Amino acid sequence: MTPRERWIAILQGHNLDRIPTDLWATREFLVKFEAAVGCRGEDLLRQIGIDQPKGFGPIRKSQSKPVPPGEDMWGLRHRKISYGSGEYSEVDYHPLANMTSVAEIETYAWPSPDDFEFCGIADQLSRYDGYRIVKCGAYEPFLLYCALRGMEQAYQDMIEEPAILEAGLTKIFEFCYEFNRRIWEAGGGKIDLMYLAEDLGGQHGPLFSLGLYRRFLRDGQQKMADLARSFKIRIFYHTDGSARLFLPDLIDVVGIDILNPLQWQCPGMELQGLVSDFGKHIAFHGGIDNQHTLPFGSTDDVRAEVRNVAKAMQNARWICAPCHNIQAVGPVENVLAMYDEAAKLAVSG
Repeated sequence: MTPRERWIAILQGHNLDRIPTDLWATREFLVKFEAAVGCRGEDLLRQIGIDQPKGFGPIRKSQSKPVPPGEDMWGLRHRKISYGSGEYSEVDYHPLANMTSVAEIETYAWPSPDDFEFCGIADQLSRYDGYRIVKCGAYEPFLLYCALRGMEQAYQDMIEEPAILEAGLTKIFEFCYEFNRRIWEAGGGKIDLMYLAEDLGGQHGPLFSLGLYRRFLRDGQQKMADLARSFKIRIFYHTDGSARLFLPDLIDVVGIDILNPLQWQCPGMELQGLVSDFGKHIAFHGGIDNQHTLPFGSTDDVRAEVRNVAKAMQNARWICAPCHNIQAVGPVENVLAMYDEAAKLAVSG
């Protein structure tokens, strides 16, 4: 089977030749990984046997507003923060931070989908061999709102300034809805997945109530998922942490197809419970711990964890992957052990 065929089999509940795999990693780890394996890009994925999706996107052709040096199209400024073995890009300027009215939000210089050239997607897909499943289009509005407004203020807005929050989310939705629609239309039926996301859970519990999710986020997610389905595109959903509270809505209302990343050490995210309660409705992606086992365990620890997750997932549809981006501190031998053990289980099982 090709990587695309494995993903399609997962989505449709068909038989597999082996457990599908995926790779999520930071740039620093990828550089180290490529150096250790001796190849990069598609060659690396094929050598290790990783079924990572393929992505395409539009090219920015013009600007509906002048973009000052150092800013992105949303008006955000970033700075690099070193953590020793690598660096993060952190938001250094929140352009909506001092706004106090809906009018200010609505008159802000929001970007436009007209700034992008979408026909190139059709051209790229017409020349693509279809070896990998294609994932294009994304929607993660509250994360972007937090960057624009400042995280602390964004969460306060849920209670203290709901009208400002709703205005900001509406502007983000309007851009993303039309942006994604043009991507998927240009795709001509060759796009399989979209990335729908919002971090709903923290390490120890939900980040906000189910009521607040339903008020501010669920409708937009449902509309975006409905748009994707109108193009026969499936929904890959990402939320970190303890997010079990939201899964019935995500499955029954939004209609997600795949749940990522399965941080099973968080309360409510125990794998057996997820499989028992939701395994008939969705596929699962991730589950190999990236906070303890992959960065700090031995190769034997990693192999044992892959076996344990596979056992919990034996009556479910599962794509083996780390439960978020592999960090620079992660040993290459541990990551290789993860993929090797998954392949061994598939052959024996």
